[in-house]
Amino acid sequence: MRFPFDGAVAVVSGASSGLGRRMALDLADRGATVIGVARRKAALDELAPEVITRPLDVADLDAWAGALREIEAEHGRIDVLVNAAGIERRKGVDEVTWEDVDEALTVNYRAAARATLAVLPGMRRRDHGVVCSISSDHGRAPGPGTPAYCASKAALSAFSESLAHEVHGTGVHVHVLYPGWVPTPLGQGAVDNGMPLPPKAVRRTEAEVSARTLDRFGGANFEINAAALATLAPVVRALAPPIYRRSMRNAG
Repeated sequence: MRFPFDGAVAVVSGASSGLGRRMALDLADRGATVIGVARRKAALDELAPEVITRPLDVADLDAWAGALREIEAEHGRIDVLVNAAGIERRKGVDEVTWEDVDEALTVNYRAAARATLAVLPGMRRRDHGVVCSISSDHGRAPGPGTPAYCASKAALSAFSESLAHEVHGTGVHVHVLYPGWVPTPLGQGAVDNGMPLPPKAVRRTEAEVSARTLDRFGGANFEINAAALATLAPVVRALAPPIYRRSMRNAG
């Protein structure tokens, strides 16, 4: 059964570009009232009038949680939360600093966790709602060159999966999206900064990922995988560790 988007109230972080932008527009096209949140006001304003815009830096965790409370008060509820805001800095062992780790954890993990905890009580009271956080295959199969990013996405996946167990069987659903490689500013930026272009089997467009994700909202599966091939990495790691490690080093 597909999640009923018509008339739903949806909040999307990272809505000014990439998957956040595509999903905000697609949610609006499916009938939802969408509030898009991002730092860049000019880029965010391009989504109007389809999307209600709210300029905000989700790294300001208190302001982000306060904005969600205000949105819920203004609209009566929040039915859908998409945590799409994210950053990636390709800095390996000789460059990465604690500040890089802290920044990645704040934007990629803490902001999503703070937002999830802000909206879940209302969803639980109504037994209705979806939270979807965009993770990365680097979170479940970390490669070299991005330790801060990998750690933040692994934390996001683990946090979300734990919550998904708790709400299972209710009308509330917690999903983690693994989009594969998408030529968003973040994805293309990683390639431009030295990451090898991933194989064609794991490349997806923004439109493909958004459509697949929205079609699976409210479904039985916690994970939403846009590129099924990537799900084999943890299996290979368990069954053939030397092959797995060699391939990950080469891929980095």
